[in-house]
Amino acid sequence: MTSPTMPTALTPTVPTALTPTGTSAPSARVPVLLSSPDVGALEEDYVLAAMRGGWIAPAGPDLDAFEAEIAQRVGVEYAVGLSSGTAALHLGLLGLGVRPGDVVVTSTFTFAATVNAIVYCGARPVFIDCDPATGNMDPCLLARTLHSLEGEWERVGAVVPVDLFGKAADYSRIVPIARAHHVPVLADAAESLGSAHAGRAAGSWGDAAAISFNGNKIMTTSGGGMLLTDDGDVAARARHLSTQAREPVAHYEHRDVGYNYRLSNLLAALGRAQLVRLDAMIARRHEIRRRYEELFAEVPGARILGGAGTDGSDNAWLTPLVVDPDEAGWDAPALGEWLARTAIETRPLWKPMHLQPVFAHARAELTGAAEHLFRHGLALPSGSALSDAEVERVLEEIRGFLGRRVR
Repeated sequence: MTSPTMPTALTPTVPTALTPTGTSAPSARVPVLLSSPDVGALEEDYVLAAMRGGWIAPAGPDLDAFEAEIAQRVGVEYAVGLSSGTAALHLGLLGLGVRPGDVVVTSTFTFAATVNAIVYCGARPVFIDCDPATGNMDPCLLARTLHSLEGEWERVGAVVPVDLFGKAADYSRIVPIARAHHVPVLADAAESLGSAHAGRAAGSWGDAAAISFNGNKIMTTSGGGMLLTDDGDVAARARHLSTQAREPVAHYEHRDVGYNYRLSNLLAALGRAQLVRLDAMIARRHEIRRRYEELFAEVPGARILGGAGTDGSDNAWLTPLVVDPDEAGWDAPALGEWLARTAIETRPLWKPMHLQPVFAHARAELTGAAEHLFRHGLALPSGSALSDAEVERVLEEIRGFLGRRVR
């Protein structure tokens, strides 16, 4: 399956390659990127129609339609289009009643945006380690942590599980645990649109969920996100706060501190076209993941984190490789350096939040699983815009790397 040609104006900046010593050096080869935007003629048609219709300002019919279409796709009552997934997390936490001084329990194995949104609310993060098989929040550790916090008379404002690399967290265990402690759940589904858990779509679990349409996600609006919920009050609060908390009167009246968080109509038009193509883009990422699985199936000490997800539980947003160097005889950073020599982009898996200097003071309940995945993991090029030739180039370079390391 081929992907539409990306317009020149949307081609991402070309990174420099990394030499094995870690120094930067320009490569003569065209780079293969990790997960570049996959846009083409359909997206151009939708955006041009919005422009010609005069709906340039944030509000407009494409934004209304995009919210309705995403809500229907995920199976929730309400969707609020916002400027980023981070904005969706922030407003979701506020809508669920998180306030200054609260504790919010979240995954340590995630991107900083998850935790930044907690801090925006004046709350304190408590980090939970992950299941080593998936990288997602460890439900048993969550239960023990909530019990401990309850005994310490801490007010837990929310639990924020993260759907890592497109695989939904174990919500069928996490949600009942949170409910038993009377704590709402905000799902960070930034990476998992199109995935599912226990037959329910990612983004439909918990009291609310945040998804992202950043340029590297499974589908994009360039920048953008959305808050999803079945709670009309949470949705109304998000809409109000996202437009500077302006009261519905002719003059400018404000009773709350608001935010400039609304998604623009033009970007929503782009998102509507992407949503039409979402299933095809997910299928393409699964094709690419299968090629990696076939390659590494006979390689000792190498595995794909989270498994194949061919049952629809994983949108295959990125393919994360985990390497046991003692068994394999090589490590993930060495493979990343080898691929960088020929301008193939890879990325280490998330550095756990408890290791980040800005959050070093935060409480963390740890098993060592997240640190292990960070040290021994590597995300491989996975974007649906990759051509067959680019995928084969990556695979051939990996074969070359492995061939030099056969014992």
